[in-house]
This record gives sequence, C-alpha cells and structure tokens, in this order.
Amino acid sequence: MNPEELLLGAFIYLAAAVIAAPVATRLGLGSVLGYLVAGMVIGPSLLGLVGQEGEHVMHFAEFGVVVMLFLVGLELQPSKLWELRRPIIGLGGLQVVVTALALGGGALAMGFGWKAALATGLILAMSSTAIVLQSLNERGILKTTAGQSCFSVLLFQDIAVIPILALLPLLAAAQAHDTHDTSLIGDLPGWAQTIAVLAAVAVVVLAGRFLTRPLFRLVAETGMREVFVGLALVMVVGIALLMQLVGLSAALGTFLAGVVLAESEYRHELEMDLEPFKGLLLAVFFIAVGAGIDFSLLFGQPLLILGLVAGFIAVKLVVLFVLARIFGMDTPDASRFSFALAQGGEFAFVLISFAAGLALLDSAQAGLLVAMVALSMAAAPLLMIFDARVLQPRFASLGETRADDHIDESGTRVIIAGHGRYGMTVGRILQASGIRAVVLDHDGEQIDALRKFGYKVYYGDASRPDLLEAAGAAEAQVLVIAIDDREKALEIVETARRHFPNLRILARAFDRVHAYRLFNAGVEDVHREVFASSVDMGEQLLVRLGLHPFEARRAASRFKAHDEKLIRRAAKHVDDTQRLIDLARQGSEEIERVLATDMGDTPQSPDHGWEAPDATRSDS
Repeated sequence: MNPEELLLGAFIYLAAAVIAAPVATRLGLGSVLGYLVAGMVIGPSLLGLVGQEGEHVMHFAEFGVVVMLFLVGLELQPSKLWELRRPIIGLGGLQVVVTALALGGGALAMGFGWKAALATGLILAMSSTAIVLQSLNERGILKTTAGQSCFSVLLFQDIAVIPILALLPLLAAAQAHDTHDTSLIGDLPGWAQTIAVLAAVAVVVLAGRFLTRPLFRLVAETGMREVFVGLALVMVVGIALLMQLVGLSAALGTFLAGVVLAESEYRHELEMDLEPFKGLLLAVFFIAVGAGIDFSLLFGQPLLILGLVAGFIAVKLVVLFVLARIFGMDTPDASRFSFALAQGGEFAFVLISFAAGLALLDSAQAGLLVAMVALSMAAAPLLMIFDARVLQPRFASLGETRADDHIDESGTRVIIAGHGRYGMTVGRILQASGIRAVVLDHDGEQIDALRKFGYKVYYGDASRPDLLEAAGAAEAQVLVIAIDDREKALEIVETARRHFPNLRILARAFDRVHAYRLFNAGVEDVHREVFASSVDMGEQLLVRLGLHPFEARRAASRFKAHDEKLIRRAAKHVDDTQRLIDLARQGSEEIERVLATDMGDTPQSPDHGWEAPDATRSDS
C-alpha cells in the first residue's frame, strides 16, 4: 500500500467513525452499533470505499482490544471483586456456562464440529456492555435489582473473555497454531514451555507490583505528560510482545497487568491517558468488522439469518429468565434482566476474529456469527422498549409473585410512592413532624426491612388506580412520587391525574429532561434529585471563597428561583434542541446580570441583617 492509499484509507475510516458515533448515539443505538453500520456502508458489499486492506487494518486495530482489556483489568480491584463474588460468580458464571452449552448445542445440531460449536456457544454467550449499561442508565434502573444483576453478569463476561481467549487456541486444529509459531519457545519441550510461560506471567505480576510504581513516580515528577503517556504505551506494548513471544494471548497479559495495577495510585491517570487510544482503535476495529460482513450471505438467505437471530435471542431470553427466577428476582425484574442481556456483545467480534485467525471457524461460519451478533445488537434497544412498554404494564395489571398488600386507609394526608433513599428522607421528615403518610413500594425485601423499624409501608404498584384509592388517594392532599423508574413515574402521574384530579403531585426528577416530561405531564412541583444539594454546595463554595454567608445565601436563592423559572419555560420546547440551547444561553446571561446587581447593592453593615428573620425571608 503506497502512502496516498494509506492516507486515503485512514481518512475514510476516521471520517466514518466521526459521523457514525454521534448519529447512532442520538438514535439510542450505541456507538458500537454505529461503527458496525458505518463499516457495512463503506465496505466492499455496499459503497466499496474500502476493500482488501481491511485485513491489515484489522491487525492494527486489534491493538485497541489489547488496550481495552488492560483498562478492564484496571477497573477490577481484587477487593471489590471479592465483595461481589456471589452475584458475579454465581449468576454471571451460570449465565455464561448455561448459555454457551445451549447455543453450542444448537450450533452442533446445525452441523458445526464440536470444537467450533463450543467456540460458537462461548462467543454468543457474551452481551453488549456498552448498549446495556447505557440503556439501563438512561431509563434510570441501573441501581435497581435488575440493573445491578445485569452489571454483575456483564462484569463476569468481561472477566470470562480472558480464559476464553486462552481456551480457543487449545480448541483449534493443529494447523491453526501457525499464529503462535513465532514464539521463541515453540521448539522447546513441553515442560520447558510451561516453565517459560509461568516465568513470563511471574515477570508481569512482579514488575507490576514492585517496578511500575517507582517508575511512574519518577516520570510523574518530571511533570511531562507526554512522557507519562509514552511510558504507559511502552508498558502495554511490552507486555503484549512478551506474551506473544511465549505463545500466550497479548490480551491475556495486559489484562493481568491491569488487575495488578488496579490498586495503584496511578490507576486513574493511566485510564485517562490510554482511553483516547482505546476508543479510536476500537472504533476502527468495529468499522473493519462491519466492512467484513458478507452481505451476500444475508441477502442470499434472509429468512435463515433472521430465523437464526430470533432463535439466538429466544435461547438467551429463556436462559436468563430462568436463572433470574432461580436467584430470587420477581417476574418484572426477571423480565427486565433477560431482555436487557438477550443480545450479542462487542467482545463477540473480538472472539470471532480470534477464532477465525486460528482456523477454528471457517470464513462462512465467522461471517454468519458476525451477522447474527450485529443484528441482535441492532435489535437490543427494541427489545428493551418492548419489555418496558408492553410487558411491564401487563405484569403490573396481572399481579406479581407477591400479592399486593391489602390497604384500607382513612384520613390519609400524604401518599409516598417509593421508599428508597429519596422517599425515605421525605418520609422521615413527615414522621418527625407528626404527619401520617401511607407508603407504597414494589420491593418486597425493602418493605419487610422498613416494617421492622415501624414504618407504615405497603407492597403495591402505585400506577394502579385501585391501590391508590385503597391508600386514600380520594381524600389525600399530596402524592409524592419518589420511585427509581422514570417511565413508571410518568405512568403514576397519568393515573393520578386521570382518577384523582384534586390530588397535588410532587415528583422526583432524575435530570432536566425528566423534569421537562413531568412538567408536560401536568406535575406542578418537580424536584430534581441532586439540584438542591448542588445549590447548597455552591453556596458553601462561595463562603469558602470569601463571600459573607448572607451574600452566598442570597446568590444561591436567586439562582435557584431563576433556574426553576427557566426549566418551566424550557419544558414547552423539550423536542426543540436549538430552542433549548437558546433558552439556556439567555438564562445564563440573565442570572449573571441579576447576581452582579445583587452584589453591588448588598448592604455593607457588618452583619448584613443576617440575624433578622424578616430580612432573610425578603432576600430569599
């Protein structure tokens, strides 16, 4: 490849990455899927902007996988892993093993050899960390039982990639070991190779434990950021080279080094320095994977491919749902859990590429698996939407594994929906003030624990009008919505406004967008969960910077009042991004002028009237 072709190829790949990622993210599909689609578009099957050089690009981009696994290792602090050992090893381990066996059995039935079938099962057992975590976070359910279970399984999958990478060469045919024939120990007897491998691993562990810290400390003292970055890259490349020289996977070695350095004080600096390289190289990697998809296979047998994708998703759904129930999740959480993880993952493409390089999978099998994983990832957001909008309301209407508590309340003034960390604080304030409240929650364990402390808590879905009525909504003054589910909160608002129009609603909002939706749904009192504490911190910061406490309090109060007005005004334009930007800029200019005027008009008496309650109220 001449220099002109190299530059043109680099331009095409980078331009595709720059365009694809924002578009896919905006559509809610995730950047990985965007890169795959971009690769399909520029690849030989469609536009043909890239061609045979894809194999060379893939070899270069695979270094991104090495860096990624090093960063994964940095996140896996041994102490934290030990604390989460039960859900990670139990639920995560069973998910990988059972799913791999089920899907491997399907591949065997299709005529795959047993080695290829086992590799296929392990590859397809992976799920998309990027898509799942992003989607759960956007829906506000990452901290729920289902969300934390998803996180545990994904974490185990990330760890499981390492032994899978070590296992695949052992499954490969003898002629596939050419990728490892370049090792320096290939001609040594078996016992000597074993000693050499163990020695290499020991070098990585000991060097990471005792050598890297003083070395990084020495470089850090120079204050030269580029040298620190260079040292990080030298370490990753050096470990990868050492592992290949002894016939092991480069990814395995760098992962091990990451785990060793997970407790290091330089962990965060290493993450920040290497993250751009990882992101860029992985983007190119996934684009190259997309460019290599065989569309003739997809277009030639669309029913077969779509049928295989549907079967693949169905198997994962069944396995995940059964395991969720075995581990004590109720039906709605089990459904959220299974639909969230019922797709292939980013690591699947890495493993497919690795297995194909070992001749463990032929080109047709590899192409089929790439197409299946890509299509399942494309379907992932749709699966989660189907669960949230179709299945979850049906579960609520049909009842749960635990029957709703019988509620027969009278004289209720306040109903609180959700008694987690947010609703509990509201409830404690009411209880301390002698105000009686009825609490509805959907977490059986939480309810049983709260009742031991004397709280009047009932199990039930607050979006059901009959339960709200039983809780006293017809005569209550206020309904407080403090649950962790964004969509469910809006559903409760709709139910309350339809059946109990005189009930005043106070709702917890996760962020500005959720606040917009709550305002537009008819909620007058919306409280963003971190807004008040952020304003309090800003007030304290002004005091620390030398402002009189009264001046700081007045500035914080002015800002809070102005922002509340702005968010109500902006809620009408939630679907107009440009209008929201214009309003935000206008609002920033307005509050700056107001606060500047206030600072100039502040009385200069020593106490500023701080002790006078009336003056305080008038200024706030």
